[in-house]
Amino acid sequence: MTLLTSPLDAAHRELGATMVEFGGWEMPIAYPSGTIEEHLACRRHAVMFDVSHLGTVRIDGADAFDRLQSTLTNDLAKIGPGRAQYTHLLDADDASVVDDIIVWWRPGDTAEFDVMPNASNTAGVRSAIGGVDTTADRAVIAVQGPDARALVSTVFPAAAETGRFRVASADYNGTPCTIAGTGYTGEPGLEIAIPSDAAASLWQALSGAGIPPAGLGARDTLRLEAALPLHGHELGPGITSLQAGLGWVVAWDKPQFVGRQAALAERHAGIRRRLFGIVTDGRRPARAGCAVLLDGHAVGEVTSGNFSPVLGHGIALAFLPPDTAEGATLVVDVRGKELPGRVASTPFVHH
Repeated sequence: MTLLTSPLDAAHRELGATMVEFGGWEMPIAYPSGTIEEHLACRRHAVMFDVSHLGTVRIDGADAFDRLQSTLTNDLAKIGPGRAQYTHLLDADDASVVDDIIVWWRPGDTAEFDVMPNASNTAGVRSAIGGVDTTADRAVIAVQGPDARALVSTVFPAAAETGRFRVASADYNGTPCTIAGTGYTGEPGLEIAIPSDAAASLWQALSGAGIPPAGLGARDTLRLEAALPLHGHELGPGITSLQAGLGWVVAWDKPQFVGRQAALAERHAGIRRRLFGIVTDGRRPARAGCAVLLDGHAVGEVTSGNFSPVLGHGIALAFLPPDTAEGATLVVDVRGKELPGRVASTPFVHH
């Protein structure tokens, strides 16, 4: 299979990035500074990520609002133009999460939306909602961290003014961009969609402003500290919004969305498992697929696990019985060796 590449691919290679396959794309997992340094730079300062592998499906026209409202779980009527919303696309039969999505409602008087699926799910989401796949036409640069807006303001002031979960349009050196106050790190920041041919110029300007690059390795450890779900781990086939602790994403009173009847049935019957946080002793982390034992009995499975650079020990997310108590001691089976831990509240690291 031929992997897709970002408009910033050459920039990553010039910086000595380690490139890996992710969702059908070849993307940087880390730069020579390493994942831990990139992670801590985001928590303490700011970094920029190339997230061009995320999909963009443009939905517009007179029926655009109704198409999204009758397909996705959240209630678009709660927001309006110039706002972003997190939502789910469910399987019609069992309400499992086909994809988790950010919808950017573009500013202006017309109903025009950029729907942002996960990389490998873009085609499936487009088949459910229609629209035009514009992924190949742009790059998306995410600047994240406590200093993100201050640093962006030195090169792209209009972008820096975009508030949390707001969506704005602005020109960078005459090139029209869409900016959203969204991200995937637990830190404040921005995501800037810019036409492909101007992406390298903005990337270099942000670098010159003192924003170092970070790869997908740091993006994963950052989102895990923030207990944000990753499709294919905490969401996906057989995993529902309720099981993932994301029932707030579902507008239960909405008369229609795909998977509504199955979701309501599970809500009525009660969930059989729920996503919990786990902290483990020492630097050795649990990993996805490891069994979780309570009182010597296997009761669940880790979905994501890694070393937390901020906390200095292992953290994980796992599906466990819904009545599991916070603070309960447990054991994670890591390749036949017992790793002690306990159930913990999430997010593991608070902004």
